[in-house]
Amino acid sequence: MRLLVKKETAIFLGLFIANLVVAILASFVLPEKFFYDAQTIVFHKFSEEGISGSYPFSSFFYTITGLKYLPYAIVALIQYPIIIYILYKIGIPTNFHKINVKNLLVYSGFFMIAIFISMPSKEFITFIYVSILPFVFYSDKIPSKYKVTLSLMIIAFFGLFFRPYFLLIPIIAIGMYGITLIDFKNKALSSIFYGLLLAIFISLSVGVIKGKHLSEGSRDLVNRERMNSKDANSIIVSPIKTDTWYGETVGIVYGFFAVNIPLEGFKHVFSPQIIVFIIWQILLFYILFVRFSICLADRKQYRYLLWTLLILFSYFIVQGIFEPDLGTATRHKIGIFPLIYYALYYEYFRKEF
Repeated sequence: MRLLVKKETAIFLGLFIANLVVAILASFVLPEKFFYDAQTIVFHKFSEEGISGSYPFSSFFYTITGLKYLPYAIVALIQYPIIIYILYKIGIPTNFHKINVKNLLVYSGFFMIAIFISMPSKEFITFIYVSILPFVFYSDKIPSKYKVTLSLMIIAFFGLFFRPYFLLIPIIAIGMYGITLIDFKNKALSSIFYGLLLAIFISLSVGVIKGKHLSEGSRDLVNRERMNSKDANSIIVSPIKTDTWYGETVGIVYGFFAVNIPLEGFKHVFSPQIIVFIIWQILLFYILFVRFSICLADRKQYRYLLWTLLILFSYFIVQGIFEPDLGTATRHKIGIFPLIYYALYYEYFRKEF
């Protein structure tokens, strides 16, 4: 009996096999800067400060699993199939074999996953954790009225024990949702605009309390230490100092565009890998924005897509505060790729309730 494999499944498996090879070989060909985080995780002593926080928990995770003791190529051989299996369980859209911009973005995503999760990585943990959300939206056992609240709580909990800036995502997402209920001419654009304003307000409030604004005490602090290093060619530097309220405002807005619509990044014309990342992020942002506009016109049909996009755009806004460079901006988007994947193919995964 002849075994028939659907075209979309064949493409999915083909991408998995090809990029599994990429993931395994990555540690032999990538420059040293790609492994800074991995080295920090491997050599970090989590027992000195507990396991709360991204580096302590990552070190704890890779210690108890034994992965920190393995060559990176073996780590990739273990991690990459797990990641792709999660996407497989979310689902393969029936048009996955067709060549279009959306599918090309996801095909590229398979490759970038292979690059960024081919070693001990905080993004591997983030990916697994964030993938819970699509399955919450899928679940028949969770009452519909609780799904959004539960999803926001899941995100907030991740901020408490792993990445503190995730705590801002539910706050900004709820604020953006409130804006979508107001009769603006362009609700999608207005929602993102006021989401940015909310992020600025939160940062300035933290500045009043702690003496340093959020981007001033995170992105700018990191970049000051490596301003003249050989790996500083793609760092994100605000056009003005962020130690004033107006400087922080400019810094957050500039950072938002720098990590999501990084047109200025095209100056790196002699760094093709940066140009590829830039094009990927611009196209991704545009497609998600268009989908955001569409789902606002029919909240009932797209209710979980709406909240998925609110979470994603809130994350993009938060990236504008904390991301130090274009490379980490792309790396961290790979960590939330399950939500991106779910949002791009929502029509194929949506259930009627």
